[in-house]
Amino acid sequence: MRRFPVDYGLTARMFLTMFLLAALYLFFGWVLWKAGLGFTSMVFVVGIMLLLQYFFSDRLVLLSTGAREVGPGEAPELHALVDRLAALANVPKPRVAIVPTPVPNAFATGRSPSHAVVAVTTGLMERLDSPEIEAVLAHEFSHIKNRDVAVMTLASFFATVASFIVQNFFFFGLGYNSDREERGGSAVLVYLVSLLVWVISFFLIQALSRYREFAADRGSAFLTGAPGHLSSALIKISGAMQRIPSRDLRQAEAMNAFFIIPALKGEALAELFSTHPSLERRLAYLRELERQMRG
Repeated sequence: MRRFPVDYGLTARMFLTMFLLAALYLFFGWVLWKAGLGFTSMVFVVGIMLLLQYFFSDRLVLLSTGAREVGPGEAPELHALVDRLAALANVPKPRVAIVPTPVPNAFATGRSPSHAVVAVTTGLMERLDSPEIEAVLAHEFSHIKNRDVAVMTLASFFATVASFIVQNFFFFGLGYNSDREERGGSAVLVYLVSLLVWVISFFLIQALSRYREFAADRGSAFLTGAPGHLSSALIKISGAMQRIPSRDLRQAEAMNAFFIIPALKGEALAELFSTHPSLERRLAYLRELERQMRG
């Protein structure tokens, strides 16, 4: 069996991103403590949220997207592709789900390869042929194999902590000092630091997200041996996105970081602010991979 290529660049970026986020949130916690926030309550609530996100992320994602797990009897061709790719990637077969939406897309979720789910939308299955669906699934299997799904799940969770603290600021109670002016100054400090933490977290996560898409495209090319199939799939998905009603796209946009193509029309965001590299860059990368594989 061919050995799945290890992407040391992705591994290094995941480690660096988590290290920087950890340092950032330790600093954030120190600021909250100095400001007199009810730190014990905050740690308890955030800790519970983190545990729920980590252990039940797959079920939460399926629930939020309306995805339904299907067995081999309901989707035999889809399961056959998943069986083949699981053997090629040398990972346990993930659970399989279908999302009833015209938005053509796919995603993988789960805290580890043994607790993973791959999901495809009905819109994807209607628009792509079997080799293209296999290439998309191979992209998602690469995310599972690289374990970047769990890293993105945790990183995305940490990015919401600052927003959570701000929104529930008065619930936790800022300090117990009777000096109203001092309490007001602490409040301003916490809001400003919360905003700074969110901005830095956002750019760290977006940069990691874009790189992991390149890594998954490379993994798909390796598993299928046909980068052109993924290129064709990406072109069809991107083109179909222009014809999807805006309401359906808005319902799916919360999952953009995990989709193979973001649920957006046109170049809605500059690449610096996007979860994915541009389609042009991905197609150029796949063409280069195909040239290298042909040798």
